[in-house]
Amino acid sequence: MHRHQTEDELFYVLSGTAEFRCAGEVLPAGPGDLVLLPVGLPHTFLVGPDEPLRTLQITTPSGFEGFAAEAGERAPERRLPDPGPVDPAALGHAAARHGVELLGPPPTR
Repeated sequence: MHRHQTEDELFYVLSGTAEFRCAGEVLPAGPGDLVLLPVGLPHTFLVGPDEPLRTLQITTPSGFEGFAAEAGERAPERRLPDPGPVDPAALGHAAARHGVELLGPPPTR
């Protein structure tokens, strides 16, 4: 049996809303929606204005979690952290070390 390795990012929206963007398409999503984005295509998302976005993200193959761990910081308590500033240089260095290509700037409404 031969299996092809797929490279995808899956986002299962737990709460909040988002507008996922990939290959010229805009994919609105809310609680209970599952969004599949191919890893090889540039993609991004905008969090909706009404509440924080909570998703379960699964990326195959593995490896993205190393970037997320390096780019982020541990939460001081079990709750969603408040939004804070992003250090673009540190983010860029973490991306380079983990094979993540950042295309930017982030989209706006």
